[in-house]
Amino acid sequence: MAMHLQGSLFDQTDELRLGPLNGLHRTALGDGAWIDLSPGWLSGADELFARLAAEVPWRAERRQMYEQVVDVPRLLAYFRADDPLPHPILDEARDALSAHYAEELGEPFSTAGLCHYRDGRDSVAWHGDRIGRGAREDTMVAIVSVGAPRDLLLRPRGGGDTVRRPLGHGDLIVMGGSCQRTWEHAIPKTTRAAGPRISVQFRPDGVN
Repeated sequence: MAMHLQGSLFDQTDELRLGPLNGLHRTALGDGAWIDLSPGWLSGADELFARLAAEVPWRAERRQMYEQVVDVPRLLAYFRADDPLPHPILDEARDALSAHYAEELGEPFSTAGLCHYRDGRDSVAWHGDRIGRGAREDTMVAIVSVGAPRDLLLRPRGGGDTVRRPLGHGDLIVMGGSCQRTWEHAIPKTTRAAGPRISVQFRPDGVN
């Protein structure tokens, strides 16, 4: 899978290292939803991108869409709570997030879902993680992005102003409170030149 990633000018190291979590910036979205953001939380993110792109057992999926079956416009991988993660730094990240949010979340992050956006044609449509407990309970989804930045869009579920956050090169975003029930998020397609990106989504057990 040969894809060119233009490295970050601000992350010129191959040493994988997590930053502190006490500098997270929280933004209240409304209706009990919020996001925490830490730009560049993971140093050496371009090195991690290269490892994940080459070594993760990515799968392409097809999905029923109205009257036809279409390709899912991204590659996917999923790791259950008892599955070994594809790199030790991801174990460190999950443990650090679980410790930081222990009092507020009340349970650890356990599963990891990975999405590989190969270029600007790959995307994910508007959705909330409401298949599991997120449909009826406040919860959190923590996302670490490696590779080229792509815009994450958020909007109120019933319509309203859109919040835009470009994520890549080791950025961390945590969506919390009622965010999965009362807001939706998406990675839109883009016609602009866009390099490959991988997102790693940590969730508590039973949140999809």
